[in-house]
Amino acid sequence: MPIFNKIIQIWKIKDLRKNILFVLAMLVIFRLAAHIPIPGVDVSALKEFFASNQILGLLNVFSGGVMENFSIVMMGIAPYITSSIVFQLLGMIVPKLEEMQKEEAGRQKINMWTRWATVPFAALQSYGMITILRRSSYSILGDISNFDLFTMILTITAGTIFLMWLGELISEKNIGNGISILIFAGIISALPKAIQQTIVTYDPQQLFTLIGFVIIALVTIVGVIVITEGQRNVPVQYAKQIRGNRMYGGTNTHLPLRVNMAGVIPIIFAISVVLFPPMIAQFFIQARSAWIASFAEWIIAIFQNQLFYGILYFLLVFAFTFFYTEVIFHPTQIAENLQKQGGFIPGIRPGRHTSEYLANTTHKIIFVGALFLGSIAILPLIMRYFTGIQSLAIGGTSLLIVVAVVIEIVKQIESQLTMREYEGM
Repeated sequence: MPIFNKIIQIWKIKDLRKNILFVLAMLVIFRLAAHIPIPGVDVSALKEFFASNQILGLLNVFSGGVMENFSIVMMGIAPYITSSIVFQLLGMIVPKLEEMQKEEAGRQKINMWTRWATVPFAALQSYGMITILRRSSYSILGDISNFDLFTMILTITAGTIFLMWLGELISEKNIGNGISILIFAGIISALPKAIQQTIVTYDPQQLFTLIGFVIIALVTIVGVIVITEGQRNVPVQYAKQIRGNRMYGGTNTHLPLRVNMAGVIPIIFAISVVLFPPMIAQFFIQARSAWIASFAEWIIAIFQNQLFYGILYFLLVFAFTFFYTEVIFHPTQIAENLQKQGGFIPGIRPGRHTSEYLANTTHKIIFVGALFLGSIAILPLIMRYFTGIQSLAIGGTSLLIVVAVVIEIVKQIESQLTMREYEGM
C-alpha cells in the first residue's frame, strides 16, 4: 500500500527518522510532566469543577488536558501564546517593531522578548487560576499559606517555560510547529479515555450525540483539507540571460498562493482571546465592590450566550487568518526577489506593481479561506444549539485543531522528502 511505502521511505532516511523520534521523545516527556501533580489538591473535585464550567472546560482542552490534573505544567503554553499575540499586535502598531519583523535579526530579537514576556504572563495567569480554584465551592484547595501560594506559582511558571523550550526544540526539527504539536498531543492523549467511557456508559438515547460527533468530524476533516490544500498558482516567467556562450533562464513556472497560509495558528489565537475575558471575570466575581462583581457576572453571562460567543469566535478566526497572513507573507519582498532573479508575472510590471498585484490577489484568496475556516470553527456551536449537548462544542474545537496539525505535519514531512529527492538528483 502507498502509505506503508511512504512510512518505509521516511524510516530509511536517517536524519528524518532521528527528527521524528526526537519529537516523539519530547512528547513523551511532555505527557510525563502533565501527570506530575502539585501536592495539596483534590483532583476529583477539580475535575468536577472543570466539567461543570464550559469556559474552563474549553481552557482545559486548549491547554492539552493538563489543568484537570493540576500538574506542574497546568497552564500549558497559553502564556507563551498570549505573549506572541501581544508582540504581533504591537508589530502592527509600532513602526520600529514592524521594521524589525522584516529582518531575520529583528525577528530573533522579538522572539527573545516574547520568551521574556512569557514569564510574567505565566505568573499572572497561574495566580489567577489558583485564586479561581480557591474561591470555588468545590473545596479544591485547602488552606494554603502565602509560601505555598508562591511555591505553586513558581512551579507552574517554570513548567510553562519548560514547555516553551520543548516547543522550540520540536520546531527546530522541521516536523511542524512545536506549540501546535504540544496542544495536539494533549488532545490526542484524552482520546483513549473518551472512547473507553463512551463504550462503558453507552446509552441508546445517546445515539443522536454520536451521530452529531460523526457529522462534525467528517465535515471538519473535509473542510480543513479543502482550505489547506487549496492554492492559486500565479504564473511566473524568467527572462533569458546570456552569459558567455550559454543562455540561462527563459523558463515558465508558477508562484503558489495558499488559501490558508496561517495553518492552525488563527484557531489557537482565537480560542486564547475568547477565553481571556471570562477567565479574568471569574477572578473578580466575588469582589467587595458590588459594581465590579456585577460587571464580572455580566461578562461571564454574555460569553456563555451561544449567539454572542459564536459571532465573536467567527470574527476572531476570520480576523486572525488575515492578520497572521500579513505577518508571514511579504509581497514586497517576493516582488523584489523576482525582479533580482529576472522573473516577472505576465502582464504585470516588475517592482511595485507586482507587489500590489500579489497583495490584492492574496487578500481575495485569504478572504475565502478565512470565511470557510471561521464557518468550520463555529460548526460545533451550531450543532450544540440544535442538540443542546455541551460536549459537541469542545469536541469539535479539539477535532479542528487535531486535523489542522496533522495536515501541517504531513506537509512538513513531504517537503523534507521532496528536498532530499532533489539533493539525491
